[in-house]
Amino acid sequence: MPQREVSILNRQFRVVSFYLKREVVLDAVLSTADNRYSELPVIFMNDGQDIEALGLSKSLNDFSLKNESSFLFVAIHSSQERLQEYGVAGYPDYANRGSKASNYSNFILKELIPYLKLHFPIKNNGHSIFGFSLGGLSAFDLTIEHQNVFTKVGVFSGAFWWRSRDLGPAYSDEHDRIMHQKLKRSSIKSELGCWFQCGTLDEKTDRNKNGIIDSIDDTMDIISILKKKGVENVVYREVVNGKHNHETWKKVIPEFLLWLGQ
Repeated sequence: MPQREVSILNRQFRVVSFYLKREVVLDAVLSTADNRYSELPVIFMNDGQDIEALGLSKSLNDFSLKNESSFLFVAIHSSQERLQEYGVAGYPDYANRGSKASNYSNFILKELIPYLKLHFPIKNNGHSIFGFSLGGLSAFDLTIEHQNVFTKVGVFSGAFWWRSRDLGPAYSDEHDRIMHQKLKRSSIKSELGCWFQCGTLDEKTDRNKNGIIDSIDDTMDIISILKKKGVENVVYREVVNGKHNHETWKKVIPEFLLWLGQ
């Protein structure tokens, strides 16, 4: 196995965003193999402020020792505007949450990636992104919208319930789940890689009373659409007694990172 050199930068990069109208804080971890430092793929993470709560410093260090290629990890901190910046670009939910999701996409594509190119020799494409809950929905939407940039995505307890109509007599899974409808209309590259995680105790809600909680139902329906569109590299990891929290996600992040490195 090649001798590896790992550099944990832990510098707080700060980017003033025109699109988000705020200063965005970033944490970066750089891993190099045999001192190679060119054409780096980037692993982006939503909710980067949770990097320590998720044990990512250790997980990334372990991953870098097993992975034979170099990479740059960038954790993007969210803000008090999280419920507006995350979501499905162009499609706020019934409560108008996610109204700035398009701004967040523009920040990553038009500000963050160009900024990183000034500081690191990163690739133009072939990147990956992941997130948790609403941050997972955001990561998935960014990937579906920009498959020329992102080739792999990880969604932990994804908020695929995101809907255009609140629950009630008129609500319909078939028509009101925003991401499902968008995915059905989208052209998807068959080589796209998607990794999903749910916990059996993510929630208690069961809209259709089929004995399966909504987070699992919603995720399985997303997977079904992807497979119908010819996507084969799909992983689903269900954690028995797993909850909608850092402790559960922390346990499976090493598995996700190994999948990223394949």
